Amino acid sequence: MRFLFMGDSITDAGRGDYENAHATGNGYVRLLEAELTFGKADVEVLNGGISGNRVVDLLARWKKDCLNLKPDVLTILIGVNDVWHEFDFGNGVKTELFERVYRMLLEETVKSLPDTRIFLMGAYLIPGPATTPIWETFSGEVGARRDAAARLAEEFHIGFIDLQKAFDEALKTASAECFSGDGVHPTAAGHRLIADTWKSAVENL
Repeated sequence: MRFLFMGDSITDAGRGDYENAHATGNGYVRLLEAELTFGKADVEVLNGGISGNRVVDLLARWKKDCLNLKPDVLTILIGVNDVWHEFDFGNGVKTELFERVYRMLLEETVKSLPDTRIFLMGAYLIPGPATTPIWETFSGEVGARRDAAARLAEEFHIGFIDLQKAFDEALKTASAECFSGDGVHPTAAGHRLIADTWKSAVENL
């Protein structure tokens, strides 16, 4: 059984060696690796996250970093940089293009790997130094990408994991600083929450 997680810096979590998918980093993928491989020599957990990635960056490397690895279970978390990069660099990806490119990835994956189970995790945002000053625009745009991912999950009959809902619920009893230092990148507790949310959703689905 081979699990592959694709995404941006949230998935990357400092894994460093982008040529080695077995370098799982220091985040939620690493936490899930510990659980999924415990006592199971025939289970692999691979990390395909690269910091700064947008959906168009995933498209550019999809064959090499995803399809060639033939995962049994594929999870994708993408969307925040498609918004954030517009603010910082004028290089974001509009919602319509985001959804179109994401659909291309899924079409190619379903065609090439028909037996692979796929889960899409919706992009999230919480209050923090990088998000609060432009909260209304930032959260609205990230929400639009999250909605696009949810639509695609329904269209392709695959799993959708709502991380925003999980963080919103957690914020009822803990501060935002507990889960992220900037409003995007998770702390250790934030990664734990993502890992637990993924595990619960996958088990239920």
